[in-house]
Amino acid sequence: MEQLTSIHNQHVKDWKKLQTKKARQQTGTYLLDGWHLVQEASKAGIELLELIGTADQLVAHSDLTTMAGHVYEVTEEIMKHITDTVTPQGIAAVVTMPDAHRMPAGPLKGAWLFLDRVQDPGNVGTMVRTADAAGFAGVVVGHRSADLFGPKVVRSMQGSQFHLQLFEGDLRKWIADFKSIGAPVFGTQLNPQAKNFRTVNPGDTFALVMGNEGQGMSNELLSMTTDNLYIPMRGDAESLNVAISAGILMFQLNQNLD
Repeated sequence: MEQLTSIHNQHVKDWKKLQTKKARQQTGTYLLDGWHLVQEASKAGIELLELIGTADQLVAHSDLTTMAGHVYEVTEEIMKHITDTVTPQGIAAVVTMPDAHRMPAGPLKGAWLFLDRVQDPGNVGTMVRTADAAGFAGVVVGHRSADLFGPKVVRSMQGSQFHLQLFEGDLRKWIADFKSIGAPVFGTQLNPQAKNFRTVNPGDTFALVMGNEGQGMSNELLSMTTDNLYIPMRGDAESLNVAISAGILMFQLNQNLD
């Protein structure tokens, strides 16, 4: 175990840089902030390359110290410096970032969520977590969406990134791939041609596309879908938050897989 007390230490500088997408891409790693995320990674068999913690937290989570490649005892000042949380829990870990552009494991099957230009990190993280809860097989984040492994998205996912497949890519290709195997792809749009989400039976393998918070799905993707769905609303609200809408649709569409 190595003890660090200065924010000017090179290790600390490197951990701080992981808040940026550039550094994450260059190193192929990202930072998990908080005991829950670190434990979820450990339970999923993810190697803890570096475990970082204050003295009391390392004692409290001594089981994790035996699983890490390197352990660093740091000050509370350092923890605040390397994380973007107001009150860090005093424990963090550096783990390998999966290749989001890899090929899917095995044939396409199950329920999948596609995100079209969803830019709010909290929304992206919440939808990944909800997809996990709803039994989805994977999530594909399209271009101009929030970075899957940015600190705010990671914190919002709450470890669900370890439970399903995550990808970044061209949604046009993903939609074409699903349709090529006869799997329906459902868009989301409020118009006269859209279908009530309760009236469709997606089958075992399908994809659901959620669009940008303000603009919705792009017209190009809407023209490629099998059907576009809407959620009827009884009240006077103009619209629902995209993450709320996604949750309603995911649990409804995937209920036949229980």
